[in-house]
Amino acid sequence: MDRLDPSPAFSVATFNAHAGVDGWGRPYDVVAACRMIDADVLVLEENWAPDDGPSLAARVADALGYEARELALAAGRLAGPHPDADARWMRPLDWRGKSHAIFLDSELPFSEKVARSRRFCEAEPGRWGIAVLSRLPVVRTDALDLGRLARDRARRSALAVTVDTTAEVTVVGTHMSHITYGAPRQFLRLARAVRGAVGTRPAVLAGDMNLWGPPVSLLLPGWRRTLRAKTWPAWRPHSQVDHVLVRGRLLVLGGAVLGTVGSDHLPLRVTLGMEQPS
Repeated sequence: MDRLDPSPAFSVATFNAHAGVDGWGRPYDVVAACRMIDADVLVLEENWAPDDGPSLAARVADALGYEARELALAAGRLAGPHPDADARWMRPLDWRGKSHAIFLDSELPFSEKVARSRRFCEAEPGRWGIAVLSRLPVVRTDALDLGRLARDRARRSALAVTVDTTAEVTVVGTHMSHITYGAPRQFLRLARAVRGAVGTRPAVLAGDMNLWGPPVSLLLPGWRRTLRAKTWPAWRPHSQVDHVLVRGRLLVLGGAVLGTVGSDHLPLRVTLGMEQPS
């Protein structure tokens, strides 16, 4: 017979912030979005850190009382609002075109026209990556290198942050490559790296997996999905690519996909508790 530990429940969320802008480069209020998400531990993908100012994660941490751990995955540029922006979140099928907002250095050979454009040349230089923010005490942090796939736009890593919930729990945040780039190999690297970093501790794995739930479960045996709900694209979601998974003595007490906040992804938050033998 198991019972719920009397220690308080805690919440974990994942949110792909798309560098704090829409597809045209129009900024939205990331701090307000994270205040609405209201998680004890927040995994933030596509965190943007300009060369001459605080990152999105640092701004959220300062405003909302988090401790932030950040990891850069690629250098690049963030463009301002496009003059032809319309009511849509972005121009259809323009994820790497010259009206889009995020340009990573690794993409430059794909379009010399984009690299010569005024929009690119005037864009803000910085670093694109992931972050884990915690209101719980942070015990340790480990960066887990997952390498770079040949067709991917960035090197990938996971950020393992162990927090104190009266028992230690490791929250691993990541942003995986797309399946068309060979992501299954990267998931195998992730599974091995997390086993080495986490050991037998209860753990949470959260982030934009760029993959649907069933293959995620197949590629990450031993992890349990906490919530099944559509998260992308935010304006008409048809797929779940954002996930929170757990292993060990963690109980899922509740969860929800939250409303549109400005990104192309919907935030996902779950509430967890600890179980132990009676």
